[in-house]
Amino acid sequence: MEEKLRLEISGLSYSQTQTGAYALVLSEVEGNRSLPIIIGNFEAQAIAIELEQMKPSRPLTHDVFKSFADEFGIKLLEVVIYNLVEGVFYAKLICQGPSGEKSEIDARTSDAIAFAVRFKCPVFTFEHILKNAGVIIDEDDAIRTPDEAEPIEQKPKKGTRLTSKTKEELQDMLRNAIEAEDYEIAGKIRDELNKRK
Repeated sequence: MEEKLRLEISGLSYSQTQTGAYALVLSEVEGNRSLPIIIGNFEAQAIAIELEQMKPSRPLTHDVFKSFADEFGIKLLEVVIYNLVEGVFYAKLICQGPSGEKSEIDARTSDAIAFAVRFKCPVFTFEHILKNAGVIIDEDDAIRTPDEAEPIEQKPKKGTRLTSKTKEELQDMLRNAIEAEDYEIAGKIRDELNKRK
């Protein structure tokens, strides 16, 4: 059986290529390749608020699933991204029930990662996935395929007006964004506050 390779989240940003979508970047723990996955706005918010340890006013779907699993003694042991077909990644949740039996549940990769960050479980993939879809991101943020192809040009990041706000204004804006459940904006404000620490 093919050896599993562990991945970790190394980035989550607005997609430059698809409007309304986000790029989730998973990187090899023991290697230099990364796996960029395009995900939707809702899933990006679900991942970001857990990574940023924000508390929404009401639980999101992924939070309800976690509470449900905890209540009934179900553990999420790991997430495995096991296939790639026509640009679509396939993932499964490896779960363990209260009596110790293991089950595999098919899931969209974006949902599987949102669950993985909540359950604090590892994420794995296989060599054939990284070989076909992996890229190498250089220190200068140029993206190269593992066979050293020419870098893919990236658009420069747009500036933000948050830099002109005071720390107190940013904290007020953050509270308002969380109350309004606008986690995309909340994440940007949190990033700006973290830069000032």
